[in-house]
Amino acid sequence: MSSNVVGADAPITTFAQLGLPNDLVDVLRRSGITQPLPIQSACIMDAIAGRDVSGKAPTGSGKTLAFALPMAATLSRGTPKRPRGLVLAPTRELAAQIAAELAPLLKTRGLKVHSFYGGVGFGPQRNALRKAVDVAVACPGRLEDLMRSGDIVLSDVDMVVVDEADRMADMGFLPAVRRILDAASPRRQTLLFSATLDGDVDVLVRNYQRQPVRHEVAIPEEEGGRVSHRFHSVAHADRVAVCAELVADQGSTIVFVRTKHGADRVAHQLTRTGVVAQAIHGGRSQSQRDRTLAAFRADKVQALVATDVAARGIHVDDVSCVIHFDVPADAKDYLHRSGRTGRVGAEGSVIALVTPDQQAAAATLRRDLDLDITGPGGEQLHRPPGASARPKDTRGGSAFNGRRGQRGVVATGARANGTRSAAAGARKAGAYGRRSRSGTWGGSGRRASSR
Repeated sequence: MSSNVVGADAPITTFAQLGLPNDLVDVLRRSGITQPLPIQSACIMDAIAGRDVSGKAPTGSGKTLAFALPMAATLSRGTPKRPRGLVLAPTRELAAQIAAELAPLLKTRGLKVHSFYGGVGFGPQRNALRKAVDVAVACPGRLEDLMRSGDIVLSDVDMVVVDEADRMADMGFLPAVRRILDAASPRRQTLLFSATLDGDVDVLVRNYQRQPVRHEVAIPEEEGGRVSHRFHSVAHADRVAVCAELVADQGSTIVFVRTKHGADRVAHQLTRTGVVAQAIHGGRSQSQRDRTLAAFRADKVQALVATDVAARGIHVDDVSCVIHFDVPADAKDYLHRSGRTGRVGAEGSVIALVTPDQQAAAATLRRDLDLDITGPGGEQLHRPPGASARPKDTRGGSAFNGRRGQRGVVATGARANGTRSAAAGARKAGAYGRRSRSGTWGGSGRRASSR
């Protein structure tokens, strides 16, 4: 396997230089997308050339376009029940988002995409397959149901994408992914994207890719340091009040809890404080989840209260803050939750509310994530996981003076100290205004981080 690490010093290219047809370049330009992100620059040319690609990139790095554009550029028309392209995604929300981003690109080439996932009826999905779908974007469980019933046949698939392969492994989907790959054409091209390429994911690379080229995105130091991490000590009875204050201070926030019941309860409690909050979890219907996400993206909801499983498919730009209302079980969950903010170098805050009985668990997290850097005033200064080490902040001070004078601990980065960062204060005062999440792709009116 050849390997390439793409960093901030990568040469600047254009989409045309990567070999994309002019009609696709024009679609991107009309959406305000003119310059590829690093993972796109690295992967698109190899993918168009027909090579298998393993892309190591975090959520929000632009990887969706890294495989969507080669699909649109190279795939031919499918026939009834026999698509030519397949994208596997771990969650319903992610499958729907990928299909939405593929649609305008494929339409330009006369191709159609449809998403397939559980929680909705089989009828519309079967009807779409009977009429012919060129690219299927699917969750493994629903796809296997359709395979068993004969509604879809994968032997004509020319390109398979496994997106967020590490999440597939976390959620126990790898056996299904392997069965699906076994059913696809042995001559297919296989693209795999994941935040990690070791362990169970490496099994997919070794067994289902042919001499893949590996591209890894190295997050520039100036971008990796723009997310602050705080562990805030709080009494159990004060968590909701402190959480409400943080949401009011920070702006759009995803609040993570452990259970479905807890998500409903916290959303209700936050609403009683005046925060517009809604819950999203596996116990809600797909239509309810879709409406909740749409309201959050449209800034009609300030706080999205989510469980870990439901949140695996949440890809929303301009999330200002992630709050761990319940301290996560392990470092992997912490990283996954925290990755919902600070996408593509944007600023963000991650705050864990640590009750007295969770102090030991929080200390373990800080150790496992290499977050134990002692500042000159005795406070903890945390750099974002995976970011390069930086000179320690020497200003001291507390991160957030919450109710009853409880003191938080703060990270290095854009919001290192003080009761409120300048950016957060300006945003709350209206200087920055509300940041829209209603676009499709990103940046300057477009949704870059969802690519």
